[in-house]
Amino acid sequence: MMAQHDNTAPGAELQALLAQVDAMTEAGQLRRLAGAFARFVASQGPAKPALLLACVLLSELEGRGHSCLLLADLAGASPPVRHMLGWSEEDWQALRAAAAPLPKTASAWRAQLYQCDQVWAVGDLGFDGEGHPLVLDDDRLYLRRYWRDETAVAQAVRSRALQLRPVDAKQVRQWLDILFPAAEDGGPDWQKAACAVAVRANLGIITGGPGTGKTYTVARLLALLFATAGMERVPAAHAWRDSGAGLPAAGGIRIALAAPTGKAAARLKQSIDQALGALSALVPDLNLPELAARMGAARTLHSLLGARPGTRRFVHHKGNPLDVDVLIVDEASMVHLEMMASLLDALPPHARLVLLGDKDQLASVEAGAVLGDLCHDAEAGGYSAATAGYMRDAAGIVLPESFIQGGGPLAQQTVMLRKSMRFGGPIGRLALAVNAGDVARVRAVLREDDSGQLAWLDPAHHAHVLQLALEGRAQAEGGYQRYLREMAKGIDEGHAMSPDTVRHEGWVREVLAAFESFRILCAVRDGEWGVSGLNDAIAARLEAAGLLRRRGEWYVGRPVMVTRNDYATGVFNGDIGLTLPDPLRPGSLRVYFSEGPHIRSVLATRLRNVETAFAMTVHKSQGSEFAHTVMVLPSSASAVLARELVYTGITRARTHFTLATPVAGVLDEAVAVRTQRASGLRGLVG
Repeated sequence: MMAQHDNTAPGAELQALLAQVDAMTEAGQLRRLAGAFARFVASQGPAKPALLLACVLLSELEGRGHSCLLLADLAGASPPVRHMLGWSEEDWQALRAAAAPLPKTASAWRAQLYQCDQVWAVGDLGFDGEGHPLVLDDDRLYLRRYWRDETAVAQAVRSRALQLRPVDAKQVRQWLDILFPAAEDGGPDWQKAACAVAVRANLGIITGGPGTGKTYTVARLLALLFATAGMERVPAAHAWRDSGAGLPAAGGIRIALAAPTGKAAARLKQSIDQALGALSALVPDLNLPELAARMGAARTLHSLLGARPGTRRFVHHKGNPLDVDVLIVDEASMVHLEMMASLLDALPPHARLVLLGDKDQLASVEAGAVLGDLCHDAEAGGYSAATAGYMRDAAGIVLPESFIQGGGPLAQQTVMLRKSMRFGGPIGRLALAVNAGDVARVRAVLREDDSGQLAWLDPAHHAHVLQLALEGRAQAEGGYQRYLREMAKGIDEGHAMSPDTVRHEGWVREVLAAFESFRILCAVRDGEWGVSGLNDAIAARLEAAGLLRRRGEWYVGRPVMVTRNDYATGVFNGDIGLTLPDPLRPGSLRVYFSEGPHIRSVLATRLRNVETAFAMTVHKSQGSEFAHTVMVLPSSASAVLARELVYTGITRARTHFTLATPVAGVLDEAVAVRTQRASGLRGLVG
């Protein structure tokens, strides 16, 4: 273990750097954690300014979603890391001068960091995993925890992709031909291909944009697994149970459904139940309704793993694995690196893992872009000749030569769905143009649409957004007045205080459904065009219209978002609820949450970590969709603005989308920028 040093008072050579770090912290350009981490590293042994500068940058990048610091991004007088952090040239040069002299190349940085006591280089002997806060892996510098997580994810994913199961391709083909009609356009049926690929190994990744049928596909995968359960055997402790009629009992396959948020989990369960119900007429012998019933509710990943309050550890891990045979995880783009490592650690070796998600959506707020890294080459295919042959035998799919490129093991288990059944109109064209980074096309789609599905307020004024919040717009009416009038009607008619549970719950469902039909999304949290500014302004506008009566923090009609997991009340970060009268306690308020077919409520006074949610960030909207989505961009460029954010906002819209830009140039800048998080995962998986 690295020796401990009492070096709490840095030498004179470090004082200038730390003073500059403090100045940038006070100016809001650095988190306080960055300076604190640099001082901690300095306390662990002799430290040169270059090491502490790397620590500051690494800590700041971690806070912005990067899992490591690429040494190549440090090289040069004005390196890429400056642009990644959104600093001016003046700020960077001031920080650089305080840390001078600095290595000039990535190899020089590596040589200097290699000699630091606080850094362990991969390949060195004697690493016990505890004594070094930093890890140097090739030309990537990590916080030790993220290096462990990234390495663990890479090893587990690669291992699972290589664990091919004995599959009777002829039997799989028979069932897939029943579950999937012939493709009408003559091209590969990628949904059918995804099922064929996922059934043969312990890992399947299905990516695609909205409307491409990810849950439609996975429902058929479950039916396929159910139908073919007898063609392979797992260890006795996990053996399938047979119904005695040649097909396994519905409870024989232990299936778990999960997603990062409660809203996404509820939607996953609802979609799969509907798809299995529709399939039951096609394959009545499989008893798919019973399979759907016995799967149980979809859960958040925190709930599935058994989160322990006050710790990063979970109840389920390698020593106490999950009791599942198949795990389906939806909205996988939202799963951050640490959570994915914990999930893979808790999954038993025999179980199948199927990840569903849109690789082009925003990555998680926390460090890592796991799905994006795993699906980086999904569009190209990269299938081997062996995989192409298997798809032909098991699914009757003849892949075009352009998709047969001999990629690594992960490519063989990844399928990208390419045809959207929902986004073929103006919203879909806009999303595709944004994804392509085609600024001119984005503007043209917004300007030329005459269907009423799209609207572009440019330049937008605050009053425009407040009017949208009140009553929507032409051809997309509604706004928040819809749910508030539904709420007021129920209060007037006595539904709100009805002792009849069915009557009361029916009213609550109607109010929640009306609220969920419309949402305002922001790119940023702060400022006039951010969540904080707009939430206050919208509430005031609705009150002025006589639709709300605010009396203190809690009031009837207040929508709230949970900002921290609360295991005592059973609510989780990202859950959204509405504040309504408590029918059992006159004068009290409850917050009602919709979870698919179920309604759950908590006394308002028991909820500590919530914020008003008339407006929410695009990040927090992932896993949700709204009939009419309004996205508001800020009046100036921001480090968070990129095409992934704009694409994610657009694809939250089901039928209508409105874009509000105070300055049109900000949209152009956002579409032109693609987010690239520093990571080693892509190279490690192969």
